[in-house]
Amino acid sequence: MKNVLVIGSTGQIGSELTMKLRKVYHQGTIVAGYIPGAEPKGELLESGPSEIVNVTSAHTIAEAVDKYDIDTIYNLAALLSATAERKPLMAWDIQMNGLLNILEIAREKHCAVFTPSSIGSFGPDTPRDNTPQDTIQRPTSMYGVTKVATELLSDYYYHKYGVDTRSVRFPGLISYTTLPGGGTTDYAVEIYYAAVKGETFICPIAEGTYMDMMYMPDALKAAVEIMEADPRYLHHRNSFNIASMSFDPEEVYEAIKKEIPGFKMKYQIDPVRQAIADSWPNRMDDTCARKEWGWNPSYNLKSMTRDMIKHLREKLGYSQESK
Repeated sequence: MKNVLVIGSTGQIGSELTMKLRKVYHQGTIVAGYIPGAEPKGELLESGPSEIVNVTSAHTIAEAVDKYDIDTIYNLAALLSATAERKPLMAWDIQMNGLLNILEIAREKHCAVFTPSSIGSFGPDTPRDNTPQDTIQRPTSMYGVTKVATELLSDYYYHKYGVDTRSVRFPGLISYTTLPGGGTTDYAVEIYYAAVKGETFICPIAEGTYMDMMYMPDALKAAVEIMEADPRYLHHRNSFNIASMSFDPEEVYEAIKKEIPGFKMKYQIDPVRQAIADSWPNRMDDTCARKEWGWNPSYNLKSMTRDMIKHLREKLGYSQESK
């Protein structure tokens, strides 16, 4: 991997992944693909090239691939779960028609492709505890439907055409860098912002609702490591369960209170997000990722909480003494 196109480079994952790739592959070219209205800014803009790339417009992808001699595409263009439920046709267009455009170009131009899947690819009939790598996937949300189809379509292009497609099933991702944007697990980011600001957090997810979560540095590490993995040992490709920590709202609340004792939370359940959360696993079994390419997360709830609060205080300008 030397020349990489990141589609959706200004999103929650894309903005941080683009910067990580530029550090890892500093001798290559990492192109930040974006759509008008979501232009790169600051360090993301200044640290490397950027191009308008719309997944629903195949020629914009092909032009960027040709211009920069791209060998690897990270496809992060997607609507998150709650937003996809409100805009199902748009979600299908971006996540399925967009992926088909990318895979066709990858087939023609011999590119590797990373398209993340999600815990949303599972459904209410999936085993909820230690969810197996290979199990029933019957999601009840449009987001989940597109993620299952993404896995299958990517596998098809690998087996049919030899396109080097790889993927992981991301848990809910927690980051201090980029604000969340319409995901069911966003509460686990928003709660830290409220705590640092000294606000009472209104939790939209019910107590006792467990979901897999992951700190963004581990997610970025996984996205790089899976593409660097020796293909001889990859039996699943699309898509690997990866896990780090699983908690319900009460547990993350208690973890934050150990750092900010005065923090308060109350519940106001969002029925749309709750219904989606109730259909997802409590915790995935990531044994296959650990065996096939050495996956091993670095953060747990305690270490993530301390790091999140530290960086958010710096970002928001709140001193430890003031809160």
